[in-house]
Amino acid sequence: MVLPYDHKALWVKAKLFINRAMDDDESRSFDEQALWASLALELLAKAALARVNPLLIAEPTEDGSNLLMASGLMEGDARFTSVKAKTLFTRCQRAFKPFNLAEAAKITNARNEYLHGGGVGFATLPAHAWWPRYWAQAVILISALDMEIGDFVGTDREDTVTDHLSQNAKNVEHRTEALIERAKQRLSQYRSGTLPAKVAAEWKPGSMDVDAGLKYRTVETCPACGAEGRLEGEIVSDTDYHYEQISEEDYEVTVSITVDAEYFSCSTCLLILNGYELIVQAGLSETFETEGDPDDFIEPDYGND
Repeated sequence: MVLPYDHKALWVKAKLFINRAMDDDESRSFDEQALWASLALELLAKAALARVNPLLIAEPTEDGSNLLMASGLMEGDARFTSVKAKTLFTRCQRAFKPFNLAEAAKITNARNEYLHGGGVGFATLPAHAWWPRYWAQAVILISALDMEIGDFVGTDREDTVTDHLSQNAKNVEHRTEALIERAKQRLSQYRSGTLPAKVAAEWKPGSMDVDAGLKYRTVETCPACGAEGRLEGEIVSDTDYHYEQISEEDYEVTVSITVDAEYFSCSTCLLILNGYELIVQAGLSETFETEGDPDDFIEPDYGND
């Protein structure tokens, strides 16, 4: 009997779907290829998480049956339900760097629109632009499963995936360079008074709120203008507790946290780097340390004495 949360079975099914997705264009349209590929990505996410612990993909229910089945404490005919794609991808972003929730969500949203809505779905991006972005996420999950690209698609299709990954790396490099150079140019035009009137009316250092409003932030030098910018994030990857005795029976607790960088902005040149890959490509810090609220990290006393 194949268990619905068995990571090996999920891996095999993901391989089946991705091979359907990579069939020649003559036998499948791009819409159909992208549909199969999006399903394969979700299965990869399930497999990668379930390999760590099947509980990571179990949908919590009132009777706890999904969790009990995933933990091996219950057998029978009960139906196992896994968590939604967004939850899977959120957990993958936290567990398997640099997996990107936003990019994965775009793929899933396009799939849902294609299946259930009246919109264009996958037609918003041409195939040559869609596949590099897809494989940039899929290969992270393949690595999380301790597998290689050839294990997933077969050695005869490995070069196709490698070409897409190479193209995505170039896209990230070019996009980062373009954003930085554009910020430099706008700031230079502003300071020299050569900005077009319409742009000048809207573009002024300090006039726009460019923060993302994420929970944690730190100061980081802007790669475009050298001014102080802000690096932001919400995912805490490490915590370090400090205890200081302030009386015979009382201690003051503080906590230093390490946060994964997700967003950079500069209020001087208005540069915005929205995403881990752009931040890394720009040479900024991948993580930063700051002070956290101990109440956010210390588990409460449930009064079970």
